Amino acid sequence: MKKNTSQWSLPFRYTMGIIIFAALIALLFYAHEAVKMLVISAFIAYIISPAVMVLTQNTKLSRTAAVNIVYFGALIFLVGIPATLTPIFFDEIKLVAQDLLALSREISGMLSYPIQFAGMVFHFEQLGESIAHLQDTVLTPLPEEALALLETTSINVLWFLVILVSVHLFMSEWPNMRNWMIDLAPDAYRDDMHQLYRRLRSVWMAYLRGQIVLMIVVGVVFTIAWAFIGIPGALVLGVLAGLFTLVPDVGPFLAVALAVAVALLEGSNASWLSPVSNVGVALIVIIVYLVLINLKNFFLRPIIMGRSLHMNEGVIFIAIMIATILEGIMGALLIVPLLASVVVIMEYLRRRILGMVPFADDDEKRFVTPEEKIKAKRSLRLASKTKRNNDS
Repeated sequence: MKKNTSQWSLPFRYTMGIIIFAALIALLFYAHEAVKMLVISAFIAYIISPAVMVLTQNTKLSRTAAVNIVYFGALIFLVGIPATLTPIFFDEIKLVAQDLLALSREISGMLSYPIQFAGMVFHFEQLGESIAHLQDTVLTPLPEEALALLETTSINVLWFLVILVSVHLFMSEWPNMRNWMIDLAPDAYRDDMHQLYRRLRSVWMAYLRGQIVLMIVVGVVFTIAWAFIGIPGALVLGVLAGLFTLVPDVGPFLAVALAVAVALLEGSNASWLSPVSNVGVALIVIIVYLVLINLKNFFLRPIIMGRSLHMNEGVIFIAIMIATILEGIMGALLIVPLLASVVVIMEYLRRRILGMVPFADDDEKRFVTPEEKIKAKRSLRLASKTKRNNDS
């Protein structure tokens, strides 16, 4: 049977390309929630993947074994420990809710009457009524429904399973995915794709280094702040605040929730706060946290990321603000490396369109995959071992 080796005509190829592109855009629009979960999964896999590289480079473990060790170790740490401790802290959560309820009643009652200070009279009756309304609608049912509140605010179980499976898939199959995407390009442009991938990887690695610096700074600052206030376990709470910096939405809430819980249960051991009640100490913790976390989000993070990625701090600040408004904390977390990646891609396209060399500092270095680097290191170690044996 004679094979059909004729090629599609140019108009037909363009037509099919446009149809495929339109279908892809429609799919992304229709399944935008799924795309968001896959992005979260890819980001989580990206964060913990360096541990896989360390294991494969310094041990004889295969990539599959290293992925399984890192993945299940991270899963036990991030999911297993909180799940185990939740029943233990459930009664404390109810006590905290009851303390908040009592505090709201005291403030509401205090603001129901005019307040005299330095010969002046202040009227906060409307504010007191608002707090009372908040108490009736939010705080009153909180002790009885604390567990239900935790359940409703947790991630959907099905999406959680999708994220779990996707993270493992990205970690174990990324080399094949990367090669597949590069091979989509015509043969003449695959070297360009290798170079482009290397540059994009450098951008994301710089972002990861910036995140590590940010975690360290946040951990140190919060440790000092909690120690100054006199919160028991200030070092542990500060370290947790630094670690939780990477977790969107949930991370900041957990960090302040733990500190507030300790303040409500234990109070402060600082002498200058000895007259203040536990509830007052908790309020101070909340205020300090809000000030520091906003300084981190809108000032410290743009400066650190701007220097790591060699981008203007003002541009990063504006991008973070817009991303926060449009997509929340997840958008703010990803906008900086995405923006830097877009800059790299657009510069490549600009130079190609203008007929210039594809990269400004094009040194024609051969692209070396991480797997090739691992093999080279293993070969070098084997050669050194063989030489020592021959010498002996």
